[in-house]
Amino acid sequence: MLASTIQEYQQRVDNQLKQRFNTLEDSAPTLKAAMTYGALLGGKRIRPFLVYSIGRMFGLELDKLDACAAAIECIHAYSLIHDDLPAMDNDELRRGQPTVHIAFDEATAILAGDALQTLAFEIITEPLVGISSEQHIAMVRVLAKASGYRGMCGGQAIDLASTNKNIDLNALTQLHNMKTGALISCAVELALIAANAPKEHYIAMMDFARAIGLAFQVQDDILDIIATTEELGKPQGSDTESNKSTFPQLLGLQGAQDTAKQLVQEALSVLAKLPYNSQLIADFARYIIERRI
Repeated sequence: MLASTIQEYQQRVDNQLKQRFNTLEDSAPTLKAAMTYGALLGGKRIRPFLVYSIGRMFGLELDKLDACAAAIECIHAYSLIHDDLPAMDNDELRRGQPTVHIAFDEATAILAGDALQTLAFEIITEPLVGISSEQHIAMVRVLAKASGYRGMCGGQAIDLASTNKNIDLNALTQLHNMKTGALISCAVELALIAANAPKEHYIAMMDFARAIGLAFQVQDDILDIIATTEELGKPQGSDTESNKSTFPQLLGLQGAQDTAKQLVQEALSVLAKLPYNSQLIADFARYIIERRI
């Protein structure tokens, strides 16, 4: 069921994004093509999956969640386009395909990322029956915070500053709570806001989000060692090659694997205490450390 639901939600958010791009006028066709290419390059759509699945767990219909799912995927796509740039990680492959600055050019890639970021806020602020103005403001706030200095961008800056240096486990955890975990937590929080979740359940689900966000990154670090280039869609061992600090580097491979398992158990213990049908979300938490891509 998990695999089919991931695929269903992946197709749903891709359709939402295609519709958005199709409505853009052709005043800058190369930019429009680069945005479309970068956003629809593939991937499991983990963040939209969390928006949809947690929203459904709290009783919302999918059409009330489409905007949040599309918006957060726009932010994620923008981040990947910019991460791949020569001034950042300098990657030529993303999901087995040429990165945007390779498929187009560097200036177009920068603009495509910028345009996807702003499109996210255009999408999330559109009026929607059943979603109040207060909810919209809260959504904008959490998406902006997760994307910016206190979240993804700040984490990326720390990551760049930490390259070729030895950092301790606390610093590495903070880095990835911001760089990777912030957007994953944001996906959960957007669904909670849309559902008007009770405060105590909201708090508990944010604990769940932090645990799976960090587990996701720990597994990414593990996969950089154990997965093949074909599975990763980018060169295997790229983190080691770039001299980045990783969880396996600090904890050893087995220690990193144990940490990922512990984080998933923490997430599962949160779900077990809530009065909802959380089987799908629990299966997803387990999938995080079982995946090979």
